[in-house]
Amino acid sequence: MTAPRILCVGALTLDTNYRLPALPQGGGKVLATSVAVVPAGMASSAAIAAARLGGDVSLWASAGDDAAGEILQAGMAAQGVGCRHVRRVAGSASASATILVDAEGERIVIAQYPPGLLSPPADGPAISEFDAVLADARWPAAAALALGAGRAAGVPAIFDLDVAEAAVLRQLAPLASHVVASAAGAAIATGETDERRALDGLVRLGGGFAAITLGAGGCIFMAAPDAPVRHVEAPRVEVVDSNAAGDVFHGAFAVALAEGQEVEEALTFASGAAALKCTRFGGAAGAPTLAELRAFLAGSRAVPA
Repeated sequence: MTAPRILCVGALTLDTNYRLPALPQGGGKVLATSVAVVPAGMASSAAIAAARLGGDVSLWASAGDDAAGEILQAGMAAQGVGCRHVRRVAGSASASATILVDAEGERIVIAQYPPGLLSPPADGPAISEFDAVLADARWPAAAALALGAGRAAGVPAIFDLDVAEAAVLRQLAPLASHVVASAAGAAIATGETDERRALDGLVRLGGGFAAITLGAGGCIFMAAPDAPVRHVEAPRVEVVDSNAAGDVFHGAFAVALAEGQEVEEALTFASGAAALKCTRFGGAAGAPTLAELRAFLAGSRAVPA
């Protein structure tokens, strides 16, 4: 079977992950129990997950012309992600983030995106080369091009709707065939804090499929406006590190749709990938392989709704 071809569009950051006994409550010095430095960012972490799950994955992102940019490009290539479309921006630093993770797997993320990385692209990859497109909101101009072209071409065009400016989220959501949001992102985009009302708002905003991920609570989705709200359970796991779990979910969902899975089956596949990732420290470095995920799903028990 031919590997599904996935284009991931958006964030590429150099992440430093610190594991701590507890998250800081104020100023002072804190000693980490472990550290991991990894290429990350929403789209990039999703790309790593999709590649580990058997996808033929390309990344369309921006990096600076600094040493961090070299590390990022080499790191993504080492994860099996094609970097032909990674743009190096002259005179700009690369994006970076510091992530603090406590003993319960909760986290604080501090990210910085230099403005030069967000400038509109001169052109982009040929969407005809891909079976699915996944874009986050961190590079809006590129996301708009990719999502619009993907939907026009009739391939899954998936928008990872997370915390960003409301205007950006409302601009990009209608371009996607599938909107998969965090609860916080959905609240920003729709103005609704109730998850079911927010889901209905997302479906009407995008005009098609929408889902909201709820961590250990699984996810809820609607296939179209006025369709019933449905729920997919999440496997029960002991959480070590929840950082990048949402990104792994999106990458796995993109692979599943590109392979032709029905949406509920694809959401179950994605929920399993995200749950298994949560059992491992290091962000997307903990994303499972396809063999690991299949074995996990075969033996897992889901959290009751």
